[in-house]
Amino acid sequence: MNRNIPILFLLSFILSCGLPNNAYTQVKKSNSGICHDSSSASYNRTKKFEAFSTIEACLDSGGRLPKAQSTYQQAEKEASNEGRAFTSEYDRADWPHWIDDDNDCQNTRHEMLVSTSSIPVEFKTDKGCQVAIGEWYDPYSGDIFTDSTTLDLDHIVPLKFAHGHGGDKWSRDKRQIFANDPQNLLLVKASLYRQKGAKGLDEWLPPNHAYRCKYIAKFMEAVDKYGLQLIPSEKRVISKMRSACNTK
Repeated sequence: MNRNIPILFLLSFILSCGLPNNAYTQVKKSNSGICHDSSSASYNRTKKFEAFSTIEACLDSGGRLPKAQSTYQQAEKEASNEGRAFTSEYDRADWPHWIDDDNDCQNTRHEMLVSTSSIPVEFKTDKGCQVAIGEWYDPYSGDIFTDSTTLDLDHIVPLKFAHGHGGDKWSRDKRQIFANDPQNLLLVKASLYRQKGAKGLDEWLPPNHAYRCKYIAKFMEAVDKYGLQLIPSEKRVISKMRSACNTK
C-alpha cells in the first residue's frame, strides 16, 4: 500500500483546529526543497536533509509540501498495478435515491425540506408535493437559506465513496436504504455540494470550521453503521483528525 497521504489537506485541518506545534515529529526538508514529516512516504528514504521541528518552520524556510494524491486514486492505481479490480464501475442509477417511500407524493428530498425547515414551508403547488420556500440552516457554510432551489441534499458519505469502499457488493435494496437514510443526509448550499462531490474526509471538509469535527463524527457514524471498509492511509488521516478534535 502506498503510504503517501494528502499532507496539505491534513495540515490545513490541524491548523484550523488549533493543534499545538509539538504534535509534529521532526520534519525533513530534502535537497529538492520538499518538507516531509513522519507520515510522508519519503520520510525514511530522505537521507540528505535540513531538519525542522515543525512543518510550519520548514515551509517558512522556503520549503514546499509533497504533491498530494487522493487515497481513492492510490487504491485504484495499486489495484491496477496488481491486476485486480478495486471496485466495480460506479453507476448512480444503481443506488435508488429520492424515493417516495410512504406514497404521499413527497420524495426523500422534499421530506427533508419539510422536516428540517425552522418555519412552516410553502409548496410549489396546492398538491403539496414539492417545497418552494422555508428556512434552512446549512452547517457546511454556516448560512441560512429560504429558497429550496439554492440547496442540494448531500450524502455525508457520498454514494460513490460508499460504492468504492464495499458498497459495490451490496444488494440494490441495501443501496436504496443507504441512499435515503436521513442520518446520512444534509441540506447544504448547492455550490458546496458540487465542490465536495464524492470526496472522503481526507480530501474535503466543510469550510465552516466550527462544524468540521461534527462532520467528521457524522461521516464515521455512517461508515461504521454500514460497515464500509477504509484503506489504511484513510484510517491514519482520520485518526489524526479525530485526535485533533478531541484536544479542543
